[in-house]
Amino acid sequence: MNRDTGAIAFLAAALILVLAVAAGVLWYVYGRSGHILDEALRASPSRDAASFPAADEDYFHDMDQDRNGPVALSREEIQGRNTWLVWTGGDDRLWDALGVKSAGALEFLKVLSSHPAQKYGRQNRWEYFGLVNEPCFEKATGPDPQRWNLWLDRRKPGCAPDPFENEAKYPGVRFGSRGRAVNGKPFDVGSYYGYATGIVGFRLFPNPDFDDRAAARWDAEKFYTDTAYAEDKSLVRPYRVGMSCALCHVGPNPIKPPADPDNPEWANLSSNVGAQYFWTDRIFYQAADFENFSFQLFHVSRPGSLDTSFVSTDSITNPRTMNAVYLLGPRLLHAKHRGKETLKGGNVDNHQFNDYLTEGPLTQLFQRPDIVWTPRVLKDGSDSVGAMGALNRVYLNIGTFSEEWLTHFNALVGGQPITPIRISVARENSAYFKATEAQTFNMARFFLKTTGAHHLADAPGGQQYLTTDENVLTRGKTAFAENCARCHSSKLPPTIAGLDPDGCAGKDYLGCWNKYWDTTQTPEFKQQMRDIVMKPDFLQDNYLSSEFRVPVTLLQTNACSPLATNALGGNIWDNFSSQSYKELPSVGEITYYHPYTGEPRTYRMPAGGRGYTRPPSLISLWSTAPFLLNNTMGRFEESPSVEARMRSFNDSIHKMLWPEDRDKDSLLGTKIPGVIDRVGDRAPAGHETQPAYLKVGAGYLPDFLRQTLSAQKTLFPALFSDEGLRLGPIPPGTPIGLIANMNLLSDDPDPLKRTQHAAKVGDVVVKILARLHALGGNATAEQAKAVFADLVEPLLEVSKCPDFVVNRGHLFGTDLPNDDKAALIEFLKTF
Repeated sequence: MNRDTGAIAFLAAALILVLAVAAGVLWYVYGRSGHILDEALRASPSRDAASFPAADEDYFHDMDQDRNGPVALSREEIQGRNTWLVWTGGDDRLWDALGVKSAGALEFLKVLSSHPAQKYGRQNRWEYFGLVNEPCFEKATGPDPQRWNLWLDRRKPGCAPDPFENEAKYPGVRFGSRGRAVNGKPFDVGSYYGYATGIVGFRLFPNPDFDDRAAARWDAEKFYTDTAYAEDKSLVRPYRVGMSCALCHVGPNPIKPPADPDNPEWANLSSNVGAQYFWTDRIFYQAADFENFSFQLFHVSRPGSLDTSFVSTDSITNPRTMNAVYLLGPRLLHAKHRGKETLKGGNVDNHQFNDYLTEGPLTQLFQRPDIVWTPRVLKDGSDSVGAMGALNRVYLNIGTFSEEWLTHFNALVGGQPITPIRISVARENSAYFKATEAQTFNMARFFLKTTGAHHLADAPGGQQYLTTDENVLTRGKTAFAENCARCHSSKLPPTIAGLDPDGCAGKDYLGCWNKYWDTTQTPEFKQQMRDIVMKPDFLQDNYLSSEFRVPVTLLQTNACSPLATNALGGNIWDNFSSQSYKELPSVGEITYYHPYTGEPRTYRMPAGGRGYTRPPSLISLWSTAPFLLNNTMGRFEESPSVEARMRSFNDSIHKMLWPEDRDKDSLLGTKIPGVIDRVGDRAPAGHETQPAYLKVGAGYLPDFLRQTLSAQKTLFPALFSDEGLRLGPIPPGTPIGLIANMNLLSDDPDPLKRTQHAAKVGDVVVKILARLHALGGNATAEQAKAVFADLVEPLLEVSKCPDFVVNRGHLFGTDLPNDDKAALIEFLKTF
């Protein structure tokens, strides 16, 4: 046996060992899944859900202003806003665990900090991260001895205390080292809302694992300056960082923007607009290492977009925009006409409005035991079990009851069977989850009061961007009625062939949709729609979207979002998707494009829920650019000013209606209808032609590799060094999705097809490893491209989503005369 053959054999043996260990882990975690208690129930003393009442202080009184100023809220609505903005439901445990699981990529404690060794801090947090600085804080000028010498924002003198830090009123969970002396120094329990961090949406909690041994080892300065020290998986930090819904949903109020986005006041902020400026790549990989493929994977997320399934990964690169919450009341009531869903099994366990109300229109949205009328909140229309269920699913997804949740999948990496997390189990075994359920109705009350539109006319200087020419507006309304309203209006003709509210959900949906779509192209429908749009009250209580599921074959947009699998039957969100969703038929074949030749090919979309997108709302469209479900259409502007928003809007809406001017691919240009995200794209100068590597620091390697690192360096000098594992090079220009969308585990019900798929995946993995080993660590980009050339077809064969063009489709209205397009844009500005 020669040296190369022996080396590859050793690496294959190591992979087999890893798989064997993984199988053992699966047996262990699935064997105990369903019987784990959360930290609150395991605490001493044990805490039940009733011990976590929602805070009632009106601390955020100046937020969420409309044209008339702050909106008056009841005590219950105030509690709902507080839950949305500061309640983390025990999810700090998840984000601490993911710091290790991500091999140190995720490091929220550094995101919070302003240490001089970092290139970011409170002074440029908005520009670098797109995170909202909390008012009443100032930049750290030195280590804080009260926070174990971390460089964290400090509350300004003269500002009132944060009421949510009140440990007496909101006592934290006494678990682990919380409430005990650590190396002779008091270690507080804190509040169950944690400490304010200076960033809206992040809260700080004492780490219950920070004991005497961890404290003796802790060195804050080395944490910031010594990579080997910080990237050691055994390092225990003194605090865990929790995340509230505010992190992804609070942003500058479009009609009351801050003069300085790094120093907003509460009056400048809205709870519901979505974090439109949020840089996912930098927040979740704060080192921003373009040489690391893991960072490049996060980098495909444009500002304001995030792949919400990246933890419970479905092996699809799928960033989607942060949802704005507009006109919740009219949206809920509109669902009565188009949002019927049938429930079955575990999804019947979701709470409904009827569990909180005995009368009123909201009680008409559920019919016992198993019929609900609901908006489809997620872009693929999957969370279709009612508004309460949609809210509660969010908390599980950001880490509530992570003790149980993490046992159902292999976080971040995938490649292991996924099983559903059951609502009944979460309700029984997690005080945090049950407390969240108790608070979500008040969140809904808050949204019902504060989710009005932000009109350009009410923004500073907004009137200058609006036309006063009624003839132009009339022409724009006509264009909208005939081309847009069938998907982007909740006011439609009273009787429409096809989408009967009493049927069509589920297996018969596609036939009903086709009838509807044919109807919308008739002169009769267009005349009815023109009459509706021309009415003076057309925009009043109009959600500017329907609750339809639109086939991606019609939209021609990127197919990765409607191919998401987390809500399928038997998958992680099984209990949060309706039976109607699970029975949806296949939409048929889509066209996708070969990432190196541009050749058009076809792919048959699977059934069972996938293949559809619900139309986004056009409310406040002027303030929400760039467009499309992944923010790929148009220029991003980091300023939240009215002027910057309008520059982004004008560029984005132009590219929507004039597709010939959309951004082109760096390799194929006009051969394909848009951009493919590739290694090196949108990188800083000097990084565009740099290859990427899968890198794992030495401190995060599995123990058996870490303990034999010297041997690995000898056997695999191209892969291992003192710094750890460096798997590559992955040549510049490689489509990110070509690698990231590899389907490691088939979900086909046919055992034979699953076996055949596993064999294909295994063959591809062996080929990749052999080529990387043969390349060596110093290969040029051209050498890497040549070696990878024959891997493209095998990778496409095992791809879970072979559609890599991210800014294509939605061609409605693009065939209009230019004057009609210009008039349509003027009307859209009034939304």
